[in-house]
Amino acid sequence: MSTLKPKDLAPPFTLPDQNGKSLSLSDLRGRNILLYFYPKADTPGCTTQACSVRDAQPDLSDLNVAVIGISPDQPDKQQKFDKQYNLGFPLLSDPDHEIAEAYGVWAEKRRFGKTYMGINRSAFLIDQNGRILSAWYNVKPEDTAPNVQKALQA
Repeated sequence: MSTLKPKDLAPPFTLPDQNGKSLSLSDLRGRNILLYFYPKADTPGCTTQACSVRDAQPDLSDLNVAVIGISPDQPDKQQKFDKQYNLGFPLLSDPDHEIAEAYGVWAEKRRFGKTYMGINRSAFLIDQNGRILSAWYNVKPEDTAPNVQKALQA
């Protein structure tokens, strides 16, 4: 698994959001982007992460940051997650984990003695020109938004 580092070009993507509308990284040129990957909608850690990002949205907007979440979930499951927690930002569907692999977050995981492939919860701050400013692999759910805020205020 190769990881992205500051100054690397962010891998491009075009994926459907929770409403079935396609969104591309290039659609957000001119803004900073918090792109975070989460394993599965409506699970405890993913809910904590999404709600933390939701609650930080006013501050992130003041810093010209657009928020995007990506998981392997289908758009209908993400739409339910969005509505249940009133998230209000795009949740993109990457069921083939192509984009997760490009960002180095699709990896072997272990749980209860079983090994499987899945998303390592990670977040990326991408600048207005599509370059990685910061990358946080294996980020704690509650640290996603604060990490971005600290990085932009430094």
